[in-house]
Amino acid sequence: MPTDNWRKSSYSPNAGNCVYVATGDNHTVRLRESDVPDTILATTPATFGVFIRAVKAGDLDRLSTG
Repeated sequence: MPTDNWRKSSYSPNAGNCVYVATGDNHTVRLRESDVPDTILATTPATFGVFIRAVKAGDLDRLSTG
């Protein structure tokens, strides 16, 4: 796995279930979860921004309630 400069989300608890973010090659945003650190999701900054705005706006809340 590349030695990216991973940063843990400030909303992740101290023990497990942590979300990490890093910048990758070719101007990508990389995400991984602490339980499966070798699985990395890569996306563009623009797409990641759309996702973050949707989360903050509550647009995805209905997905967690079924």
